[in-house]
Amino acid sequence: MQRTENKEELALKSAWNKKDNSKSQSLRVVQEKKTSKGKDGNNSVLDKELQLKIHDLMVRSRALEERTIKMYKQNDGYFWIGGPGEEAFNVPLGLLTHKGQGKDFDYLHLHYRSAAVLVAMGMDPKDALRQMKNTATDPFSGGRNFSNHISISKWNVLPISSPIEVQYQPAIGTGIAQKRHGGKGISIVTGGDAGTAEGDFASCLVWSTRPNQELPILMIVTNNDWGISTPGHTQHGEKNIADRGKPFGMKTMVINGNDVEESYQKLQEAMEYIRTERKPVLMEAHVSRLYGHSSASGANFHDKEVDPIEEFEKKLIERKILTQKQIDEIHQKYTDQMRQMAKEVKQEPMPDASTIYDYTYHNQKGRYW
Repeated sequence: MQRTENKEELALKSAWNKKDNSKSQSLRVVQEKKTSKGKDGNNSVLDKELQLKIHDLMVRSRALEERTIKMYKQNDGYFWIGGPGEEAFNVPLGLLTHKGQGKDFDYLHLHYRSAAVLVAMGMDPKDALRQMKNTATDPFSGGRNFSNHISISKWNVLPISSPIEVQYQPAIGTGIAQKRHGGKGISIVTGGDAGTAEGDFASCLVWSTRPNQELPILMIVTNNDWGISTPGHTQHGEKNIADRGKPFGMKTMVINGNDVEESYQKLQEAMEYIRTERKPVLMEAHVSRLYGHSSASGANFHDKEVDPIEEFEKKLIERKILTQKQIDEIHQKYTDQMRQMAKEVKQEPMPDASTIYDYTYHNQKGRYW
């Protein structure tokens, strides 16, 4: 029997169609990137080896995300949320970050769609699978947090939290510390388009642009045109979210975050400006959301979204950097790798009930009252 769509489903379908048109119009206003023939004649601003490295990391990150989705659907995890569709922007961000600990290095205030950033920085995907499974071996939270809620103190990666846009507040603090310290270290904060309605985002705009007290902060909005199930075009009156930075006198950028070369080039430009001028930049990157908001919305693939990996692979084939056979082998390699890692993680111990109160406060264990 054919299923009849209810009013809610028809409304959502209508929103999808409007959103597709809105996204096309939005991407038209993104500044077009002028490519030049590189030293290896590949018609790219990036050399061949860097393109291969970025592609490899993009595929590895996607395989990780898709494995965690499978783990959720196989009851090997309680909840999934992530960033498939943001790899073309997030991998360059991870590669360009000055990784280390302390004020001479970059601080990262990320949100829960940043797995590709961390994979590009060198995170072991197996650790992300451990957090998905909530094993005691999870190095980020001891099995006590959602997937993609990562923290790595040795790389200045502050704990990723669930409430949206709260990360823009501590970014002010690290920005002030780095302003006083001097050097080239910057604070990088990422969030989604819907979260820009929160006061934390506005606070970061204010504090980062005070006259003669500007802060070295890269404020990033990864705009996938959705706020859970609410289409962005029904919520934003401004042409670009980045336009909100203009009244504060800050440098703003709007880019196509589904384009690898443009993302790498514009991130490099923004970071160099902040490191040199010690002033903020507000960057809006248009990206895709390939598996919906989270497992709460089904975590099913949406074929109406642009897949940045597929788009990049078309260019790599056209430039004769990779063949389709080689691309298929890379995908299979990482699919197999993540499957094996997940199988091993399933054998690792779960947290003991006695540890439930551990680390509520710094270095605290057991009951704290």
